[in-house]
Amino acid sequence: MHRSPQAAADALAALQQQHLRRTRRTVQGYADEAGTTQPRWGQAPLVNFCGNDYLGLARDPRLTAALTAAAAHWGVGSGASHLVTGHTHEHQQLEEELAAFTGRESALLFSTGYMANVGVVSALCGRGERVLQDRLNHASLIDGARLSGGRLLRYRHNDVADAARLLAPAEAATEAGSAALIATDGVFSMDGDVAPVSGLAALAQQHQAWLLVDDAHGLGVLGAHGGGVLELAGLGAQQVPLLVGTLGKALGTFGAFVAGERDLIDYILQRARSYIYTTALPPAVAAATRAALTLVRDEPWRRDRLQGLIARFRAAAVREGLALGDSETPIQPVLLGDAARALAASLALQQAGYWVAAIRAPTVPAGTERLRITLSAAHDEAQVDGLVAALAGALHGLEPG
Repeated sequence: MHRSPQAAADALAALQQQHLRRTRRTVQGYADEAGTTQPRWGQAPLVNFCGNDYLGLARDPRLTAALTAAAAHWGVGSGASHLVTGHTHEHQQLEEELAAFTGRESALLFSTGYMANVGVVSALCGRGERVLQDRLNHASLIDGARLSGGRLLRYRHNDVADAARLLAPAEAATEAGSAALIATDGVFSMDGDVAPVSGLAALAQQHQAWLLVDDAHGLGVLGAHGGGVLELAGLGAQQVPLLVGTLGKALGTFGAFVAGERDLIDYILQRARSYIYTTALPPAVAAATRAALTLVRDEPWRRDRLQGLIARFRAAAVREGLALGDSETPIQPVLLGDAARALAASLALQQAGYWVAAIRAPTVPAGTERLRITLSAAHDEAQVDGLVAALAGALHGLEPG
């Protein structure tokens, strides 16, 4: 972009013309008792089908009570980074509980999921080392590889054979060109499909590379105990030494963590700039997350209900003749092919009382613009049925793509 007073305005106008300009909507409150599924920003509330509060915990009164009690004791901010004075008893207890929940020796809290991935990847990968990543990985994993100075190689989506092809030349490479890390989303955030973690684990062990799985959208949601994609695959810390998870999705709070073997996590603590040079989470948020972790463990009915709603949504969509992505997770994409169609469908759903965001490039590759529908245990059957009916009407009213 040229550096002139008019440059930003011209760039924004170009984005607007391409239907790619992003805007924010200010939520003014919630109309439903649980405060999860019906946000209000205008005169009428909308049923929210595009959030990530998969288990309906974000406004659970027990989390609110835990946060309020901790804030009364600790205040509303941590006041410093973890390595100065910001690491409290609440943070320490949460790290220990996250380690136990994920079956690992140790865990390290980060202030956001983006910071966790950037910090872990850049801490472990040196200049010139190969970093293999799925083409549809989250931007934070990609940016972590770029910041590390490593050689970023992107294999075809969920294609273990293609990853192996990219690694094969490393057998004869010098140490500087060796494979340092294979990284993948666990559940892909825009498609809802699950990574082939067993195949990637075998490949990583064969080439003596780290394997990192970012299971932001799987932890708490998938598996009988909420252990995510690794529980489904029967993989533990030996096969997948690095597990990243976020706290702002199924757990309903804020922040992120990486879990693994004790010395490895301590090494990341020493090297991850996005951990060292930022303020720690408020202790009250850590306390609320501890309460959420208890509910994830003790209330499996939330996962059962969520799976039932996913099955109901997909069955109803099939009856309506709607084409869905290959996903059995709460993320249900409806591909529309261009930004204008995605925006038109989102607007039609809004007019029918449903909030479903249009996802456009560069968040997804150009030509794969979509509606990203997400389900929550806080939804009810009538809301799901109503969404499918409104979705069918919205899509049938679109101009052909």
